[in-house]
Amino acid sequence: MDLKFFQKSVPTLAIMGVFSVVMIYAIYTLLTPEKRLPVYNPSDVNPRLVDESIVHIRRNHKIADFSLINQNGDTITQKNYEGKIYVADFFFTRCMTICPVMTNNIGKLQEVFKNEDDIMFLSHSVTPVMDSVPILRAYADKKGVIDAKWNITTGDKKHIYELARKSYFAVLDEGDGGLQDFVHTENFVLVDKKNQIRGFYDGTDNEDIERLIADIRILKNEFKD
Repeated sequence: MDLKFFQKSVPTLAIMGVFSVVMIYAIYTLLTPEKRLPVYNPSDVNPRLVDESIVHIRRNHKIADFSLINQNGDTITQKNYEGKIYVADFFFTRCMTICPVMTNNIGKLQEVFKNEDDIMFLSHSVTPVMDSVPILRAYADKKGVIDAKWNITTGDKKHIYELARKSYFAVLDEGDGGLQDFVHTENFVLVDKKNQIRGFYDGTDNEDIERLIADIRILKNEFKD
């Protein structure tokens, strides 16, 4: 082969090679849609988790408005979570079984996302009469809670239990939030910036925590500016 011809051909071949790689990547990207998390409505969830009054609903389910009191004695509402992705759970400070594991795992999530302002956490006490603000404050200090990211809340028992059953679908047992009613669940619920449920996770399972971290990143990408 003529040396001059070869020298002239090398740049052309290089350009063609780069162009081919770019085209292959572009085609792959177009044909491979970004992963999106499902949006959960009452009809999509195990019927045992859903209050019978709403089990038929197939669309537009959102977390209901709430009013709770956090570890600082501040009133917490959906306004505090506006434009946020958050993880919700249900616990009580005297629990010695699953709750310490769950709280430690939210602590891990808090550490992973501590510099991301649009990621928050919301814990609901299921024994709100016992879990007063001073008790929640001491618990929050013990667990390393960052107040700006994680609200540990108490409030009206019937309100909290209705949220668990009719908004978050977090518990299997039925009840009315009365004196003998008791919610105990390991479920973490992932909520997006539109107050929609996007995932359920076992808060005591390390693999599910890793899945939750990955899913939060997927949601961040979905809602990126």
